[in-house]
Amino acid sequence: MSIISDKKKISKLLDFYEQYLKTVKEETFLTPPQQGIWSYSEIYSHVLWVIASSLVAIEQSLNKTSPIKSNPADWRVRLILFLGILPGSNLKAPEIAAANVKKISKEEALNKIFSIRKRLDTICREFKKFDPNYKVKHPRLGWLNAKQWLRFIVVHTKHHIKQISRLEKLLDA
Repeated sequence: MSIISDKKKISKLLDFYEQYLKTVKEETFLTPPQQGIWSYSEIYSHVLWVIASSLVAIEQSLNKTSPIKSNPADWRVRLILFLGILPGSNLKAPEIAAANVKKISKEEALNKIFSIRKRLDTICREFKKFDPNYKVKHPRLGWLNAKQWLRFIVVHTKHHIKQISRLEKLLDA
């Protein structure tokens, strides 16, 4: 897990989200295809909220305002981060993440992507302060350090591209 490599991957993933916005009409972006399935807007809201929250966790770890936990992450978590794949395709978001899903406009999504890019650049310059023992608890994956949180952003953001693809197929049917 290289900081530079993960930052580049996040940037490319954000490029995808930004470019995809240009292909979807605002009405389609906001409208869920059916009851119980997120709209593009809700997917974007979720992904961008998770990235922003993960960046806060990274800042806390780098600034050493998070707890010290010397135990390594569970082997399953390390495997997920190493392989870069979340298991399953229809995972339920943790309660805190699901509670923050809302409809946002395409413009709001673009603004959030822009803000995340700026913040990511700033935070990645701070990794010189990295200490693997300062960790912030993830609702499902447990205690993660700053590098693990950065890698989680890659894994999670990539995971939701599959959800966008499924939604696109559903809408085309």
